[in-house]
Amino acid sequence: MEISDQDSSASASQTEGELEMDEEMDGERDKKHMGSLNPSLSNNTTTLRAVIRIKMKYQAMKKRRRELAMALEGANALTGAPTRTSPKIFTFDSPTLSSFPTLSSSVPQRRKRRKKKRVLFPNRRGARAPPKQEHSPVKYCLYLLLAIVFIQVYNAIENLDDHVLRYDLDSLEKTLRREVFGQQGAVGALLSHLKEYLSTYIHNKPLLVSLQGPTGVGKSHLGRLLAGHFRSVVGETLVLQYYVLHHCPQEADALHCARNLTALISKTVNRAVEEEKIPLFIFDEVEHIHKEILDALWQLLASKQSNEYLNAIYMFLSNLGHAHITKHMLHNSSSVFMVTSASGHYSKFVKELAPILRSTLETLHPLWTEAEILPLGLLEKGHVMECFLDEITREGFYPDHTNIERLAGEIEYYPEVGGRKYSRTGCKQVVAKVNLL
Repeated sequence: MEISDQDSSASASQTEGELEMDEEMDGERDKKHMGSLNPSLSNNTTTLRAVIRIKMKYQAMKKRRRELAMALEGANALTGAPTRTSPKIFTFDSPTLSSFPTLSSSVPQRRKRRKKKRVLFPNRRGARAPPKQEHSPVKYCLYLLLAIVFIQVYNAIENLDDHVLRYDLDSLEKTLRREVFGQQGAVGALLSHLKEYLSTYIHNKPLLVSLQGPTGVGKSHLGRLLAGHFRSVVGETLVLQYYVLHHCPQEADALHCARNLTALISKTVNRAVEEEKIPLFIFDEVEHIHKEILDALWQLLASKQSNEYLNAIYMFLSNLGHAHITKHMLHNSSSVFMVTSASGHYSKFVKELAPILRSTLETLHPLWTEAEILPLGLLEKGHVMECFLDEITREGFYPDHTNIERLAGEIEYYPEVGGRKYSRTGCKQVVAKVNLL
């Protein structure tokens, strides 16, 4: 190791001596050349000559150092000594990673940081461009879904209307308002129940409507009109009119009548299911009905045996609770003005009488807990005259107003209350008196 150090120092000193000798020789040459040149040109080219001289010296030094480095590498390879690197000097060449392998490997490279995008704000002086609205395909799916729902709802409404139109309730309303006198409020309430029930085919319970009223106010006539209309729209076999005094007059036959009635209702209901229609069962003179028949009807109405028995309309016509109706109308004649013709007054009339009638009817049988109770009011003298006019026209007689007023005067009335006279028998005796003409 000592020998190699001495050799390197000797070579370095030798190199410096040679460099000095070269500089002296170059200086002498420059002086001679300057003397031979024109003084004016020498002043202008001084800088150029200095640059050329420096470049030539640098190239000579670079060549000698390269030769010296090669000689040292050969000597180290023979002796096994580690190589020495030359000191860092100024050069005109740009350094590369291959020139400094140890430095590039030892110094860790810095990770390049991603430059964040600058947020550019619009120039306030200029016009701001509106943001672009991106059209998402989800919007079109939403529009399609809304259109489908709308079509389904519209079809459902159309189906409801078609089902109601099958029963032709508009024609029924015209008939009842023309044929039934003095009960316009009750007719409107009845049609409202029918329209609401017949708007759909599937129900959770049957419709039971109980029409209560005094004698001669038009209960049986209303039942006949309903039966005739439904026979024309749903068929003869899907309408049952049951007169208690005619079909089961004896109480001893009540159990047998109940069985026959249950079988008849089942047969009618099954036929209605096949035709997808709602049957109508009208029970007149219910005040004379036997308990066994009411129990059989209660089983059909309240037990909910199957869906078939839930799609049916039951109509009860009776004079049960007529005393409460008569008393209420005579004592409140001023507050029930036009009760039989105005729907608003009739609603108040039903609201006052329905709880009293329901409590009375529930004591007879729990069947009325499921019923919609509609009371029919007393008929005034003007209503009785309308009954006479209609019956006289039907029989083909000339409608003489004087004769009609005379016949109406022969009917028995309650004492006049509030300027109105109510008939005790309603239009019950109208047919008999017209037949005597």
